[in-house]
Amino acid sequence: MPDKIKENILIDKKEIKNKLLKRENFYYIVIISIIFYLDRFSKIQIINNFSDTSNYFNSFINFDLVWNTGIGFGLLSSNSSLVYNLITAIIGIVILYLFYIVINSKLFDSIVFSVIIGGALGNFYDRLIFYAVPDFIDVHYKNFHWFTFNIADIFITIGIIIFIIKGLFEKNTHEKN
Repeated sequence: MPDKIKENILIDKKEIKNKLLKRENFYYIVIISIIFYLDRFSKIQIINNFSDTSNYFNSFINFDLVWNTGIGFGLLSSNSSLVYNLITAIIGIVILYLFYIVINSKLFDSIVFSVIIGGALGNFYDRLIFYAVPDFIDVHYKNFHWFTFNIADIFITIGIIIFIIKGLFEKNTHEKN
């Protein structure tokens, strides 16, 4: 291998190592871990302590364990193992890409994507271990029921909403200039 190529590879390795070992990345890992463990704890409690029947919590929320083979809020659910495995693989790739974004983004974006990754890892873990994601929060008003979801879905949704709102404000700022 020519010396110039070896030199470029060494520089790239040093640059990657410097990006990975930044202090901020430790904080992002803490955020991701806290969200992951909150999600795991809640799901373990529901799986171990609730049966397959709906449990009344108050007039707007029930705990109702549902095993979701699709993506967020039960979308793209399928009995096909090919579809399930394809969706799982795509989710894994997206999570890896989000890690890349966290490492290469500014502070605010990295925090937002860390929140999304924490939730996504919680659901991804369930897909790998249980071959389905346990959803259990049933928000309703009288006979109208929203999709059943879990703690991971809450964090994913919050992260995406914050990212969209940020994008809208940035777009408005750029249009005024």
